[in-house]
Amino acid sequence: MFKFMIQFLNICVMLGGPSFERDVSLRSGAAVADALRQLGHQVFELDPIDEKFQLPPDIDVVFLALHGTFGEDGTVQARLDELNMPYTGCSAEVSRLAFNKIDTKRLCKKYGLSVAKDHVVKGMVNEIPIGLKLPLVLKPTMQGSSIGLEFIEKASEWSSGLSNAMKFGVPVLVEEKIVGREVTVGVLEGKPLPIVEIIPKNGGYNYKNKYTVGATDYICPAEFNELTTQRVKLAAQEALSALGGGNCARVDFIVREDGDPVLLEINTLPGMTATSLLPIAAQEAGLNFIQLCERLVNLALEPVTHFHQTELI
Repeated sequence: MFKFMIQFLNICVMLGGPSFERDVSLRSGAAVADALRQLGHQVFELDPIDEKFQLPPDIDVVFLALHGTFGEDGTVQARLDELNMPYTGCSAEVSRLAFNKIDTKRLCKKYGLSVAKDHVVKGMVNEIPIGLKLPLVLKPTMQGSSIGLEFIEKASEWSSGLSNAMKFGVPVLVEEKIVGREVTVGVLEGKPLPIVEIIPKNGGYNYKNKYTVGATDYICPAEFNELTTQRVKLAAQEALSALGGGNCARVDFIVREDGDPVLLEINTLPGMTATSLLPIAAQEAGLNFIQLCERLVNLALEPVTHFHQTELI
């Protein structure tokens, strides 16, 4: 059951920001702000342009609903550390590592996790890198929410696909496409939430399918046998640990037919919209959206204080 204290906080929800994911962040932030107000807290919303932002006076904690560059790459976290202000999510260093797909893969591979064969492209090249086999997936190294994601099924698509991916930054990570089932695992307070399987109705899990209501089916909990379920959950915990850990993150995989989870990426500030995957998994675990926001604020304030105490999931 829940235990309530007669203490309410001044919470600043940071949302929007300058990244390509601004629209999604605004939706996440609005949902979070509404949930926190329903809990009785004084909520201020801040849309930062850069790291020179000024927090409102007397703020107790910042809820980060920013996505993409600036919000997830450690920039805003480092600034909040300078201000000695507690915030939700992972530390500045873990955020920086997770946002860089190359660093993430290097550390997780060293930790023993499976990753796709890849090549890093730093500029426009006319031919597919030697040693890689079609089909391929192209990813800007430092973007999230499937921004700039390109699927290459045949060689004739290479040049246009690379050009499109490079519009969102270089270098570009080129990976062999893994055949399997796409899933994500939320990790909350070091514990894995139920696995969510992602099944787009048309094409891959790109930006459009990710944020269009009804474009993708989500199955939670994903229908794996017990051995595979535990294997995927453990891989999610290990992936976050490989980067240094954190209060909350979401880890994406492709699960091969033999049950091997192949790492895609780690998201240190998962989306908090109606179609977002962390709230779906938390709901399955028994935490509704308001309770999830409550838990994240609690974790940000530890060991300072708790404004509510929730049973472990």
